[in-house]
Amino acid sequence: MTNRLITGLLGLVLLAAACPVLADEAGTVSGDKGMDILVDAAVLRPLGIVATVLGAAVTVVTLPFSLPTGSAGSAAHAMIVEPAEYTFNRPLGDFHHCGQDRHPCGGSD
Repeated sequence: MTNRLITGLLGLVLLAAACPVLADEAGTVSGDKGMDILVDAAVLRPLGIVATVLGAAVTVVTLPFSLPTGSAGSAAHAMIVEPAEYTFNRPLGDFHHCGQDRHPCGGSD
């Protein structure tokens, strides 16, 4: 029974490793648009929410240092606006383009 399970798992691993090579869809990261959307919705969006919240906290904590130097705006943009834009203003499965005009994510508006 254990040998069959190991053999079956190895077969699934080999099949999974070959699938992205066989399904090379243009404009995708994994080769499969459905997989890109699934990973985006299940992993990247929740991580983006966490990054936005943590960025807001770090921005507030660093305000005593960034206000005197005049860098509060750029710090807030890097730590809050960019993660929020990547999380909330990007089509599912598209890891590179944000906003209505589909500019590169992380770029200036």
